[in-house]
Amino acid sequence: MKCEHCTRKECIKKTKTDDQENVSEEAPSPAQDNGEKGEFHKLADAKIFLSDCLACDSCLTAEEGVQLSQQNAKDFFRVLNLNKKCDTSKHKVLVVSVCPQSLPYFAAKFNLSVTDASRRLCGFLKSLGVHYVFDTTIAVDFSILESQKEFVRRYHQHSEEAHTLPMLTSACPGWVRYAERVLGRPVTPHLCTAKSPQQVMGSLVKDYFARQQVSDLLQGRHNRPGLGQPFPRDVLSPQNLSPEKIFHVIVAPCYDRKLEALREGFSSASHSSRGADCVLTSGEVAQMMEQSDLSVQDATVDTLFGDSKEERVTRHDGASSDGHLAHVFRHAAKELFDEDVEEVTYRALRNKDFQEVTLEKNGQVLLRFAAAYGFRNIQNMILKLKKGALPYHFVEVLACPGGCLNGRGQAQTRDGRVDKALLRQMEGIYSDIPVRPPETSAHVQELYQQWLEGVDSPKAQETLHTTFQSPEPCAHGLDIRW
Repeated sequence: MKCEHCTRKECIKKTKTDDQENVSEEAPSPAQDNGEKGEFHKLADAKIFLSDCLACDSCLTAEEGVQLSQQNAKDFFRVLNLNKKCDTSKHKVLVVSVCPQSLPYFAAKFNLSVTDASRRLCGFLKSLGVHYVFDTTIAVDFSILESQKEFVRRYHQHSEEAHTLPMLTSACPGWVRYAERVLGRPVTPHLCTAKSPQQVMGSLVKDYFARQQVSDLLQGRHNRPGLGQPFPRDVLSPQNLSPEKIFHVIVAPCYDRKLEALREGFSSASHSSRGADCVLTSGEVAQMMEQSDLSVQDATVDTLFGDSKEERVTRHDGASSDGHLAHVFRHAAKELFDEDVEEVTYRALRNKDFQEVTLEKNGQVLLRFAAAYGFRNIQNMILKLKKGALPYHFVEVLACPGGCLNGRGQAQTRDGRVDKALLRQMEGIYSDIPVRPPETSAHVQELYQQWLEGVDSPKAQETLHTTFQSPEPCAHGLDIRW
């Protein structure tokens, strides 16, 4: 079975379950395990639609296909159930990190304010047995700040001989996979090397957070937040708290984050582990919440900093995304031309998903940025890039038309169509969330010093940056019917 856009004779993409009412019998829910009535009895084993195939050139190996099939609620419940068994050697610290674009979905779905939706989601997850619930906004801070510095460096290094521009964002896993697996060179050298927020969050949880738990345990102040029960010492001991003892779940708006979880793990001097062990879409989690009979008490989202809580929901300056374009644009205008930009003005070109932002002075264009959402716009951009005719210094690239809020994991009807009414509601909710520039976060600056040994240290470079595969481009890479 092939994706409708595929030009290949065969496609190894997995199909999404045809029966949305299928029940997974291999890993019962926590309530089923305890004999409680009716918990999650119709939970769908959600997989990726064929039409979600963004890198059509046989982008999944057989091994990746097996691993991808495990990125679902069944794996999540497996760990929850193991934590209830007597064998504490198999217990894990269960951490859930929620993407900012998922919260408007829960707010719209359950008719709540975004703050109340955050508290309801956190309370539900902890009622299941999750130990910590984090917001990934702090990981977005790091991704944006590193992208800002890299753009300024590339701008200074760009010349006729060294084509370091345009810089293309790399926060969208669907786009990155397409660039790596299908386009190859000369596109991949233009990808920003700053890690995506999901990859950064994996390092924060598996490295910094793990170290903090050892410190707290040694000082005798380690309890399960919101539940008041201590972790088993076999799990949290100075000798045993390795990244493998943490099971990290990401709640995200799109299925491509599941692919991203397979792409890169967290590595340290003594351990190697996957940064995200499981990715659940917003829709998968909402389905759990709708089917649950558990008594839920709202709870405040945790932070990576001891007993403090995340009382206020904030976002970055993007209409439906993490806002790399707006933040990099302001930073570049100030650093390169000493220009303060308060309002970033977008101008739609071919369509509403291809927009341009410029910085002009005395009739001269100093900076020209663009946002290209959806693969029709991406294909046109790549064609111009290969011809040397792309006039931009920076392009924010997202696979989903309309941006991250329109991810297939949350903005669709049951028959797979875009739920336009829900999407408009989410856009309104998201736009009302206060914007917080990443430069203003005291916690981020503290982490640069205490965790990464300085802003421009070798450890910061290793932890916050990545490299990309550069195979020979597929002959059919641009021969796709969009």
